[in-house]
Amino acid sequence: MAQTAVEIARGVRAGELDAVQVTEEALARIAAADGVVGAFRRVRSAEARAEAAEVAARPDLASLPLAGVPVAVKDVTEVTGEYLGWGSEAGPRALADADGLIAARLRAAGAVIVGLTRVPELCIFPTSDDPAGIARNPRNPTFTAGGSSGGSAAAVAAGLVPIAHGTDGLGSIRLPAGMCGIVGLKPGRDVVREETPGWFGLSTHGPLTTTVADAALLMSVLADRPEWATPETPGPLRIATSTQVPFTRSPLPRPLRAAVDQAATLLSVRHSVSPATPAYPLRALGGLLARWFAGPAEQAAGAFDLSRLQPRTRTHVRLGRLTSRLVTDRARDEWQTIAARFFESHDVLVTPTLATLPLKARRWHRKSWLANAIPSSRVAAFTGPWNLAGYPALSVPVGRHPVHDLATCVQLVARPGGEPVLLGLAAELESANPWPQTV
Repeated sequence: MAQTAVEIARGVRAGELDAVQVTEEALARIAAADGVVGAFRRVRSAEARAEAAEVAARPDLASLPLAGVPVAVKDVTEVTGEYLGWGSEAGPRALADADGLIAARLRAAGAVIVGLTRVPELCIFPTSDDPAGIARNPRNPTFTAGGSSGGSAAAVAAGLVPIAHGTDGLGSIRLPAGMCGIVGLKPGRDVVREETPGWFGLSTHGPLTTTVADAALLMSVLADRPEWATPETPGPLRIATSTQVPFTRSPLPRPLRAAVDQAATLLSVRHSVSPATPAYPLRALGGLLARWFAGPAEQAAGAFDLSRLQPRTRTHVRLGRLTSRLVTDRARDEWQTIAARFFESHDVLVTPTLATLPLKARRWHRKSWLANAIPSSRVAAFTGPWNLAGYPALSVPVGRHPVHDLATCVQLVARPGGEPVLLGLAAELESANPWPQTV
């Protein structure tokens, strides 16, 4: 079994592991498996070897939190010498002359960036495929790895790298984590602060990992919060469980409901657990959809050649141009007020991560906008509301689907500032109910 990021960093800091050899082993795993998994848009073989050698020679090696750890980065952030792909053949190809915030923090912590992971065009949909490949669920390759951080999730679940960076606008970390059976954390709004938040404040950066300890370590680096690096067991909590699909109250597949029941049983040993559902306001759904349309439209304006976008993306961008005036603070403020009221009497909310089974692994980018939009909106029903509220939320595996070789996962949600609570609670679930780390 591949070593975790915590184990690799500890070994490199102590001189028991060589950063260059660790990187070579990761590159060998990628070369052997990524033809099937489809996790990477670009593997930085030569660059990663050089970076690993630089890490090994650093005078501060013994203090680096991610010393020598191979990491995959979602293809949405600047990495020196690389172009920002965004899953598109219609964008600019200028090479970055400096690292963006994420790559800079990873390198400062001693990580080695081995590659850029596959995403759907402009990160709009929860399936990660492009003309060059399909990011597949390593546990069952007939299913998608999810999206939009699907390549990152696939790389971690397949054991190609121990940790990966992702972004989450409507569930784009939690959905692929839930599909691939790994840990994915979307921090609260402004925890990883950028000059221009994506999708009018919906999107943020976070970790995808196999273990909670790795998620805490990577989150501490991305957020520049070293005190978060080690999960701590929270005191007794008031935990609400809900399997009601927000807004639509659509039927929920029985295995996804069973995952919440299993988590409730495990957590009730130390915590007070009872059913309760936030009063999801219909206006919040409108606020989400307006940003989902307008965010990519704003990004595409001027920087992307509309005529070369995929047909589904062109439709989405055109709709976004029409609906941009609907992006206001009213829906967000109303939902934040309701959510805050709910969390006055609850510390954590537990829901399914997915509202439907994962989508099949197909060339979704060739299909129409409607063929993509309907299943996308259905599967993301539990995750999207918490992007609008700006609350931290984490997906963690708890069970197995009785028919398909897939994990069943739950989403944990806490009030703003509750990232350490979520990590501590997820660590409790991991300890009480260990899950397979990689395929």
